[in-house]
Amino acid sequence: MAGRPREFDRALALEKARDAFWTRGYEGVAMSDLVAALGIASARIYAAFGSKEALFREAVELYETGEGAFAVQALAAPLTVRDAVARMLEAAVLLYTRSGQPQGCMVVTAATNTSAGNDGIRDWLAQHRRARTDAVVERLRAAQAAGELKAETDVQALGDCYAALLHGLSVQARDGVPAERLLALIKPALAALDQAGVSIAAQR
Repeated sequence: MAGRPREFDRALALEKARDAFWTRGYEGVAMSDLVAALGIASARIYAAFGSKEALFREAVELYETGEGAFAVQALAAPLTVRDAVARMLEAAVLLYTRSGQPQGCMVVTAATNTSAGNDGIRDWLAQHRRARTDAVVERLRAAQAAGELKAETDVQALGDCYAALLHGLSVQARDGVPAERLLALIKPALAALDQAGVSIAAQR
């Protein structure tokens, strides 16, 4: 009598797929790679997730509600805007440089350049990156309204600056720049907030 087929752990399979896409990007992961990473046949992958694209989108959502939620959590924390931005940048460095784990930000690195057939994935990820930028800008705008930042502060430009830094941290981490160096750049980066009129003493 043949043995029963191994039970399929969908959540675990999704985590493995996330790490594969995180490491090699959308186009860098073939179905054969997913079969090897997940340890199940392609037919079962299609049955569970529908398609490679659907699996990728779900994997990104898993990232953004898990490890990748650091920015949302930092910006929503009951902190001064300076401390919130500092926490966001520090969390980014620690995530992007974890030993033995995929490096960088999954949303930044997974699909910046794609073939014409995958423009939908490229545009979808671009929307996610723009949403993160918007979240930073909105946090700065709220700080401005609360009197933490000078009224003349260009919060859009400041938010774009920190969003660009987040993306740059991802690239630097993928290039092997160590966490110590990336953490060291946070202090000078925060000088822009200090110049915008943040007063830590006034908030305490």
